Amino acid sequence: MKETKRHVVKDTPIKKDDLIVITGAGGFIAGNLALYFHKKGFTRIRAVDKKPVNEWYLHVPGVENICLDVSQEVNCHRVCEGAIEVYNLAADMGGMGFIERFRVECLRSILINTHMVEAAYKAGARRYFYSSSACAYNTLLQQDPNVRALKESDAYPAMSERGYGWEKLVSEMFCQEYWHERGMKTFIARFHNVYGPHGTWDGGREKAPAAICRKIIEGVEKKKLDITIWGNGDQTRSFMFIDDCVKGIDMITHCDDLIATPINLGSSELVSINTLVSKVEKIAAVKMKRHYDLEAPQGVAGRNSDNTFIKKMLKWEPSTSLDKGLAATYTWIKGQHEKRKKGERVGVG
Repeated sequence: MKETKRHVVKDTPIKKDDLIVITGAGGFIAGNLALYFHKKGFTRIRAVDKKPVNEWYLHVPGVENICLDVSQEVNCHRVCEGAIEVYNLAADMGGMGFIERFRVECLRSILINTHMVEAAYKAGARRYFYSSSACAYNTLLQQDPNVRALKESDAYPAMSERGYGWEKLVSEMFCQEYWHERGMKTFIARFHNVYGPHGTWDGGREKAPAAICRKIIEGVEKKKLDITIWGNGDQTRSFMFIDDCVKGIDMITHCDDLIATPINLGSSELVSINTLVSKVEKIAAVKMKRHYDLEAPQGVAGRNSDNTFIKKMLKWEPSTSLDKGLAATYTWIKGQHEKRKKGERVGVG
């Protein structure tokens, strides 16, 4: 059946005292998103995570913090009550070591978006943002470190990363159908490797930039300048700094030309894991002896973000250089490491 294009009705601009709901807010990206909207002057932000509040990375003044598991339907309705905008960033996920080993847990995150999008719709939310991932892309296009950048249409024919990637792709479809069939404005960003301060840096869920920073910090402290790299180090990725990510989420969610339209949100600065290690070594002013664990999880051979579409639609793209972002990340993780040595509570994952 031919799809009928739904007419877009212009919304009343969101007011500073309208309720914004952010799930996954005890974690890295969503916690920073709550801080971002607070700094923009929004006074009613409801932040939600299943982790106890004292384990959240960020505690933003004036924000309503709720400890609830949004994989359970009843909690989603409680969370979305009165919401004007809903940002769903809750998921059971982590770095490659986590998503390759715990595919069932990653797949079960589909319950979160299934219940959240329905609850947001029933609550009358005007806008609903869903955090997807570059893991949704066809893995057959990512078998060479010298990969061409992935454009949005490369998600189909579908061959996503097992577990996490398939959950993202199916959840995107839910968001698209809630617009086409029910008229709720939904927005979908495919994140490409977000990193920065106030993120997971230890415990098994951390991603490559944080893991490498931590390993080098520990090596310097112990005067044992060895580092184990997962894979052969030739794998390539692009990495997006957190400040670019939260700004991009805001811009995407308030662009009616992007309703129900997946879009890349990532840096196009492609580097190998070996180069990433070299950059952190330069920040730390050390040289590490490298060991390669070829049996460790390493994901696809190469992945980069094609930013043609986001530049066309928003006249903007993530632009923080990897060198600048890594320096800030290293400094923050070093500070967390020092706090932990003193016996102070720190967030790790």
